Amino acid sequence: MRRLRCVVGRLPGGRIGVADLDPSGTELRRLTLDPEELPALIAQREETPGDPLTGGPRWVWSDTPTWYDSVLRSGVRAGRCHDLRLVHTILQHSQLVQEPADIRAAIAWETGPIVPAESRPAEATLFDLEAGSSGPGSVPHDLDAALAELARQDRAIGTSTDPGRLRLLAAAESAGALVAAEMHGAGMPWDVAEHDRILAEALGPRPSPGQAPSRMVEVAAEVRAALGDPLVSLDSPPKLLRALHRAGIDVASTSQWELSEQEHPAIEPLLRYKKLSRLLTANGWTWIDEWVREGRYRPLYIPGGVVTGRWASNGGGALQIPRQLRPALRADPGWRLVGADVSQLEPRVLAAMAGDQAMAAAAAGQDLYAGIVASGVVTTRQEAKVGVLGALYGGTSGDSGRIVPRLRTTFPAAMGLVDAAAATGERGGDVSTWLGRSSPPADQEWRQRQNSAYLPDADPREGERARRIARDRGRFTRNFVVQGTAAEWALAWLAGLRLRLARLPMLDDASAPASGPAFSRQAHLAFFLHDEVIVHAPQEQADAAAQAIREAADAAGELLFPGSPVDFPLDLQISDRSGKG
Repeated sequence: MRRLRCVVGRLPGGRIGVADLDPSGTELRRLTLDPEELPALIAQREETPGDPLTGGPRWVWSDTPTWYDSVLRSGVRAGRCHDLRLVHTILQHSQLVQEPADIRAAIAWETGPIVPAESRPAEATLFDLEAGSSGPGSVPHDLDAALAELARQDRAIGTSTDPGRLRLLAAAESAGALVAAEMHGAGMPWDVAEHDRILAEALGPRPSPGQAPSRMVEVAAEVRAALGDPLVSLDSPPKLLRALHRAGIDVASTSQWELSEQEHPAIEPLLRYKKLSRLLTANGWTWIDEWVREGRYRPLYIPGGVVTGRWASNGGGALQIPRQLRPALRADPGWRLVGADVSQLEPRVLAAMAGDQAMAAAAAGQDLYAGIVASGVVTTRQEAKVGVLGALYGGTSGDSGRIVPRLRTTFPAAMGLVDAAAATGERGGDVSTWLGRSSPPADQEWRQRQNSAYLPDADPREGERARRIARDRGRFTRNFVVQGTAAEWALAWLAGLRLRLARLPMLDDASAPASGPAFSRQAHLAFFLHDEVIVHAPQEQADAAAQAIREAADAAGELLFPGSPVDFPLDLQISDRSGKG
């Protein structure tokens, strides 16, 4: 459905302009507003009785955090948007774009991630820059710049080899930006007392400032005693490495994987110490003080923060919260957490992309790895998992090297797709996801190494190095097509789930005030991690939220892979805290 598009941008004098465009791109009218009037305008245009967030226009703006954060704080939500910054990043690299010169010339739109307004310096908050100006890491926010960029993007998509796929990717990426802003605004319900209990159980009671927790002190003493060095600093890799060498432990680094290969009385307590140190540094008491306010952890999500389209986070480690701390993610009283993750998302996406009927049959209605065992390729689930991961990530040695050739015989279409992507990468070519996000091109240094390695007087060692970095790039492109398409499926899942949750009624007797005015009386997304979502829902909406999650997953599969037999089963739980059934 092609919608009215409302392009938002700044005007001289600190006011805001909104230009309405019909589906053909013709400007119908233009409004001038004060900044504080924008939420009311969005609310007015989003009104569709009985069906919120589904009947309004598509809002077009420079980047979602700049415009949407203040709207959310007013208790208003936008249904759909087009994020010019995110879509520009996709189009300037996409192989589907046949005439990219126009887009690539608009270098003002080539920026890093933009974070929510309250996380920026005070002098760079919303609306306080002159129209047309942009600070470090920002894009042009004025109306004329937005209209010009939208026109460029319309031309790039319209003349591409597959406009339908690029339009779907632009819509999904922009929907992800809305979800990210809304999850930041609503926050993740976080139980500080439970977090403190977990830390105290693992590390000992919270120490005085500048002191190490008691359990770490005890374990550090074990390590020093085993090394015979009572003063060595375990937190200084160079000093620790020298102490290890003096104790006869021949390692090149202090990394966990290398230490775990060694046999020495110091190794086991040292690995324990490193685990405790990571917990303290990444998610200890300082993390609580910095990131949790009024019972909410509000991560800064960055949609498209990874080149494959996966999300990243800016501080707080939202995408690396250890399972150990999951019980601290706890619903408000009278509310529930509805969590779901997709079983083997990337292999299922591969089967759907490749149209591999044998792999689809192995996954149908069951654990994919168990299905591979049943097909006779391997004898254990672990072997099946190792083989599939080797296929996705280019494993060529050990168990992967032994099992992957069997997968080529049994699943030729799926294996042919990733093998072809790897071969393209090794030649220096680019590959694309299902909807058209393309891999970054090989840089000039990579190409120079490949060219110089095969000159008549080249050192043979240069040839081997060139082949190694070519294989590395092949492993990257092999995984890019699958991981990037899985990210697209997840965006479609998120977008569909967001709209389904918005259709649930606002409840007068359910209140989670810390979630903010837009989400305090209705089920809403609280967390997303690649193939997992968590919805924070009033208890009476928990079952409906679970159904919405299932329906959105089914719809995402049908949207990307219409008619495919591949299913995307969910492991779904309703509980008062994450990780508890």
